[in-house]
Amino acid sequence: MPNTQVNKSAEKRVRQDRRKREQNRLVRGYIRDMMRQARSTEDEQSAKEAIPHAYSILDKAAKKGLIPKKTCARYKARIALRANRLKVAE
Repeated sequence: MPNTQVNKSAEKRVRQDRRKREQNRLVRGYIRDMMRQARSTEDEQSAKEAIPHAYSILDKAAKKGLIPKKTCARYKARIALRANRLKVAE
């Protein structure tokens, strides 16, 4: 824990970290929700709507460093695999 009684920059860093942590938690939750939604699609039409949105969120999170780039690629591959299985089934 930084010594916030002496160092003003340490106080500022604590405030910044708190804000960033809250924002990152929101984005991670949003990623989980979008992955769940993309995986739970039952027909091809709903998959076409959910997949681009999920890709966008994953790419933005990877760009900001919130999730590793290879993790983003793995998630996108699994979503695409699920969508392709829906196409074959219909």
